[in-house]
Amino acid sequence: MEHIPNEELATVIRLHQLYLDGDSTGVRANLEGANFKGAYLKDAILKRAYLKDANLEGANLAYANLAYANLEGATLGDANLGGANLGGANLGGAILKRAYLGDANLEGAYLEDANLEGANLGGANLAYAILKRATLGDANLGGANLRGANLGGANLDYSCWPLWCGSFDVKVDMYIADQLAYHFCRLDCDDPEYIRARNAIVDFANKFHLADECGVLRQIPIIDADTERDF
Repeated sequence: MEHIPNEELATVIRLHQLYLDGDSTGVRANLEGANFKGAYLKDAILKRAYLKDANLEGANLAYANLAYANLEGATLGDANLGGANLGGANLGGAILKRAYLGDANLEGAYLEDANLEGANLGGANLAYAILKRATLGDANLGGANLRGANLGGANLDYSCWPLWCGSFDVKVDMYIADQLAYHFCRLDCDDPEYIRARNAIVDFANKFHLADECGVLRQIPIIDADTERDF
């Protein structure tokens, strides 16, 4: 993998800015397969840049503008992408393990088959992002906006589900749906209304892929508070 010297990289970014400005002397950045491991690219403007298969492991890309960039298959493990703009970017198959994406904009980004294991996505905007078959195990999704995102086939084991309106209308598959149902059914709540709702979905919740390990759920008898009778 070719390593790009800092001076050459600065020239590429300068020419790319001219390209974005519509200057005839500008050249769109084509850094396919380039090695930027550990590079300092804070605030860099790489909108629409071509970075397919690039190595950006451990790079500082905080507040960088990578909107609509092609980062397909790129390596971004342990990178700092805090506050970065990745709206509409192609990150299909990218490796983002343990990357910091706090408050990053990923609206409409393509992250199919991406590896985000252990990534910090706290407060990130993932609205309408495509995360099909993405690995999100151990990821921090606290405060993330997932509205309209497609998580079909994604792995959310040991991550967290944001409990605010930003998680409305998320497209999921049965794998995630029964996982969430199981966690709902494991709440300790003695309200009869909750117990009725819980009992109604217990069979579905037991389809959770870790139900045998975590414990198969049983129906809970409902006690009427006035008569102390089981229903």
